[in-house]
Amino acid sequence: MKFNENLAQLVNYEAGKPIELVVREFGIEPKDVVKLASNENPFGTSERVVNAIKDVAKNAFLYPDDSYFELKNSLASKFNIGAKNIIIGSGSDQVIEFCIHAKANEKNAVLMAGVTFAMYEIYTKHVGAKVYRTKAQEHDLTEFLEIYKANKDEIAIIFLCLPNNPLGGCLDADEVYKFLNEISKETLVVFDCAYNEFAEFKDKKKWIDPAKIVNEFKNAIYLGTFSKAYGLGGMRVGYGIADENIIAELGKIRSPFNITTLSLKAAIEALKDEEFVTKSLENNFKEMTRYEEFAREFDIEFITSYTNFITFKFKEQNASEIVQKMLKKGIILRDLKSYGMNALRITIGQPWQNDRVLKELKEMLK
Repeated sequence: MKFNENLAQLVNYEAGKPIELVVREFGIEPKDVVKLASNENPFGTSERVVNAIKDVAKNAFLYPDDSYFELKNSLASKFNIGAKNIIIGSGSDQVIEFCIHAKANEKNAVLMAGVTFAMYEIYTKHVGAKVYRTKAQEHDLTEFLEIYKANKDEIAIIFLCLPNNPLGGCLDADEVYKFLNEISKETLVVFDCAYNEFAEFKDKKKWIDPAKIVNEFKNAIYLGTFSKAYGLGGMRVGYGIADENIIAELGKIRSPFNITTLSLKAAIEALKDEEFVTKSLENNFKEMTRYEEFAREFDIEFITSYTNFITFKFKEQNASEIVQKMLKKGIILRDLKSYGMNALRITIGQPWQNDRVLKELKEMLK
């Protein structure tokens, strides 16, 4: 059977390993597994949200309100924008897919950082578009501009992952706004800001303001998610914020009822529980200092992170081997071999989880 020829050049996205896999393969009890591979919230989901999901579970047979009226209005109020400036996705990566299908095709190209979220390239190849990457792993805007200006008529979309996944670095917002002024209004600039809450908490200069995007940059879209700081990775709710014209075009691609009745209620309630978010952010950066100190002690290169994870780059040790050995001990970390790096990424956990990870890493590296 023949399939779309664009699929021939694709490999499957490698997600973080689930707890169930470790239980099956190594016979470890679920309670003894520490999963710090997928950048989920280590505190889980707030009790307020859990109770709301339980209350609405009886309506699981009903389709959600496809206008997402209450969620959009809550986001509009939070960011001081209009509800018409918002599109809801099944995770922010679905909005990435909307953007690719709306702008990219076999006659144009997409520009991204040297190492960044893998789905940008995967979705780009779905439509047969060309991929341009910077030589720099992180976001070097000078290099971005050089590539863009040399291929201006070809590049339809620019992806800026701020903060950058899977590395963790982040540019100052003013730098980014200046960059935007150099870009043609015919080029869509996608700000993937899945970790923006973390960046703002650590350094307010990193905060990308959705209202500024809407009001000043008609060719840009801001992407946010409930999967990280809000603890709703399993609910799959994300959103895009942009000029009404962009949102209207993306809406033509969105399928009806693209998030669930339970997901919708969970996201609405999550926005109301800022105390849970603040607790998560405070723990994250307090505990991250322990990993930074550990890296210095063992001469491991790490990237200053504005996210809920830290990336360790290894010189002599094999990161893949370390990840596999940790897996056998019931600790799930993320191997970055698929990104062409001898590195691993660790989601910042609760203190007891970090105690265990650092203890086992120390045994392996000493």
